[in-house]
Amino acid sequence: MTDQPRTASAAAPPTAASEERFVASAEEFAATSSRTTLILTNVLQGLLVACVVLWVLDVPRQWFNLSFYTEQLLTVCLGLTLALAFVVETRREYRAVDLAGAIAVVTILVYIGYRFPNPLDVPLLLWMGLLAALAWTLMASRPQFARAFDYASAIVSLILCGYIFVRYEPLTYELAMLPVEGIIGSAILLFLVMEGSRRTSGWGFVAIILAMAVYVYISPHLPGDFQTRWVSPERMVAYLGLDTNSMIGAILGVAVLIVIPFTIMGQVLARTGGADFFSDVAMAAMGRFRGGSAKIAVVGSALFGMISGSAVSNVLAVGIVTIPTMIKAGFSRYKAAAIESVGSTGGQLMPPVMGASAFIMAEFLQVSYGTVCIAAAIPAILYYACLFIHVDLDAAKQKIGAVQDPDAPSLGEVLKSGWHFLVPIVFLVFSLIYPEIFRLTPEKAAIVSTAILMVLTFIFGYRGKRPSLLALGQAIIDTGRISLDIILIGAAAGVMVGILAISGLAFSMTLQLVALSGDNVYLLLILIAILAFVLGIGLPTVSVYILTATLLAPALVKLGVTPMAAHMFVMYNGMLSMITPPVAFAAYAAANIARTDGWTTGWIACLVGWSTFVLPFLFVLTPSLLMDGPTHLIIWNFVRIIFGLYVGTAAILGYALAPLSVPWRVMYALAALLIVLPPDPFGATGYMINFVGCSAAVALLIVEHLRRRAAAAPRTA
Repeated sequence: MTDQPRTASAAAPPTAASEERFVASAEEFAATSSRTTLILTNVLQGLLVACVVLWVLDVPRQWFNLSFYTEQLLTVCLGLTLALAFVVETRREYRAVDLAGAIAVVTILVYIGYRFPNPLDVPLLLWMGLLAALAWTLMASRPQFARAFDYASAIVSLILCGYIFVRYEPLTYELAMLPVEGIIGSAILLFLVMEGSRRTSGWGFVAIILAMAVYVYISPHLPGDFQTRWVSPERMVAYLGLDTNSMIGAILGVAVLIVIPFTIMGQVLARTGGADFFSDVAMAAMGRFRGGSAKIAVVGSALFGMISGSAVSNVLAVGIVTIPTMIKAGFSRYKAAAIESVGSTGGQLMPPVMGASAFIMAEFLQVSYGTVCIAAAIPAILYYACLFIHVDLDAAKQKIGAVQDPDAPSLGEVLKSGWHFLVPIVFLVFSLIYPEIFRLTPEKAAIVSTAILMVLTFIFGYRGKRPSLLALGQAIIDTGRISLDIILIGAAAGVMVGILAISGLAFSMTLQLVALSGDNVYLLLILIAILAFVLGIGLPTVSVYILTATLLAPALVKLGVTPMAAHMFVMYNGMLSMITPPVAFAAYAAANIARTDGWTTGWIACLVGWSTFVLPFLFVLTPSLLMDGPTHLIIWNFVRIIFGLYVGTAAILGYALAPLSVPWRVMYALAALLIVLPPDPFGATGYMINFVGCSAAVALLIVEHLRRRAAAAPRTA
């Protein structure tokens, strides 16, 4: 039997998504894959999901009295993920020379030249490694050999990770003595992880890791703060491959043990009709107001984002309904796609299930995930409030009314038929906020919530439909394929963190950033925002967050910013790549549904989501926006910022209570600036500035109201 893909009878857009890439649905994947690929994929991803769920539920210890190190589980999951990546990710550009293999060849040759001046002293194993790298370079990207190399890589991944699983304890004891098996195994595993990460997420993150590794061996010859400590190549490789502070460490643990259970919940919720329920709630609640179609998109994206945490999957689940509705109501195709992409991007910020970056943030800050959710609540509400204000004023400006759908159910009818979808979400929220009461870790709470959802769905269904056991089982198994990029990014990020830790590069970078900013926190914030934005152009959001949280956030903390605010700041700025060209994953996904240009959609999305560029600076300089401060101050700053966002949006759109001329827009913009200006750096004067801004904005609105009433009076006379 040949391993050639079968041709699908009809092309269809992707109906699933990982954190920020399109993933074919189970049906599409089955239609376009060979039988061999399909069987191997289901077996590998089924084993991966089973390992995670059984571990989270503590089945090995409680049922079989077996105990393992967490790192052993992570090694098994990494092996299954790598094998799955090499089986599934078959899209490549065929060429005569494979770039990944060429880099491996150059690395081995440089090491031989550095360590063995006499070629006769080179060990046989090293020559064999060079020969394998040459074979990969010359054959792995040729059509007739590519699939064979994929399967060989999958087999090697499973064997190698299985060996580390069995020998993990003695290997960790012998790590300081640099055992040959540890060095060789680590080197092969590092290559496979880099190649797997490249296949799922592109060259961007891998290139940065390789550049850091090269810098470590150049920096000892550089002056001053640019120097890092010298590390022998053997110790570097063994450390990166086996140490718990590197690849098989905390970041991979979050990606495997926490992200997968929450992804399972999102998969099951989508398959049981949860996305339809949230869309119906948004339709019933917002459809009768002006600009109802756009408000449905905002509210629907916010609701689905509460359990999705992925911008692209949010677009695919909600946008397929809301974007055509907005276009039909009178919004342009560009504006409809932009509104949905901005609304869906907020899903990464919306508790209780935020993006993978939030789980990693909790690990970095050594706080509970519930603490991160609480801190993110007000910024998320402000984000969606500003978007809601924007679509409301834009609808008024364009005279777009309510959604005309006489058959639309009422909110009471929707809640009556789908109330059970809210039960697992409420349970999850309380489990995360009060872990001392429920005694559940976040990952176990997600599994229990999923179980509650499945039971209630089988009992009540939605719209008279109940999913089959087979469909739910396939949705759960597909979590493995959907989580590929997150797990491999977690492993690659562990490598990066290991390089920073063993070389001291992170500390050196912090000193350089602080020196470059001249100890000025405002200049440092601007500098870090620019760096995070530039990194986001070529990297996934999770990669950007890990990189900036490791290299840039410590500099902010050193200048007095709270750790939570520093990490939220870099996460928000890294997230901008979802709507900002040239990458703009969410904008391109929405543009595909709207059948329009993704590049233009991305720039319009930047205008629609302008608050995303401003909010990070506000909550860094106003900690009460992160629930850090007295209650009265939290409430006051929350209300003040919402009012400022309203006034600022009016200035950007040129419409408040009526169309605004250019001078009036300038006055609104100045008033908004005075309102949102963080008061803490200015002391009592800051609050006076806020008061002046609020007073000026109220005066402008009153004058605008009187002018509009005076203009309407002759028409009613």
